[in-house]
Amino acid sequence: MKKINKIIVGTNNQGKLREIRDLLPKNLVIYSPSDFKLKSPKESGTSFKENSFIKSKFYSNKTKLICLSDDSGLQIDLLDKKPGIFSSRWAGPKGDFNLAIKKIFKELFKIDKDWKNKKINARFICALTLYFPGGRNFSSVGKVEGLISNKKKGRNGFGYDPIFIPLKEKLTFAQMKPDIKFKIDHRFSAFEKIKKFF
Repeated sequence: MKKINKIIVGTNNQGKLREIRDLLPKNLVIYSPSDFKLKSPKESGTSFKENSFIKSKFYSNKTKLICLSDDSGLQIDLLDKKPGIFSSRWAGPKGDFNLAIKKIFKELFKIDKDWKNKKINARFICALTLYFPGGRNFSSVGKVEGLISNKKKGRNGFGYDPIFIPLKEKLTFAQMKPDIKFKIDHRFSAFEKIKKFF
């Protein structure tokens, strides 16, 4: 199997792009959609895997490059696994995750006024799809279980990281040093399953 030497990472989210870039081998030539002035496709799938496939196929077809795309999000059990595949949509058109986090707290309050004193189970899920020009593709899914913090903590990471505390940890993802988060998060565990291609 020939190793991949150049790739487009199919995301316009700068936080995701940074984290995926950090997972990939250093000698790889990495492009992003902005290098080709490409907007994101409509994510019409009903699962993380379907959406990562839609993005991967779209960017690969447009650029004739191998594409690695991620679709990830947060599931909160008390909210019926929401925001789930709509995690980024909860942040609105400007991608404002402060807004999304406020919305989560508001929804939790609606269901249980005392939620802040309880364990609110949640997980981050990441689906990665590697799509080759010609249609060959591989997907993998990684997840990390945890709890929702009753207030925002930390300045690292992006998205919902300030309110997610992985199981057996005291800190939120946003409080952790990136290289610690990196080894236990959902993106890392999904990447472990496809890294043989690199």
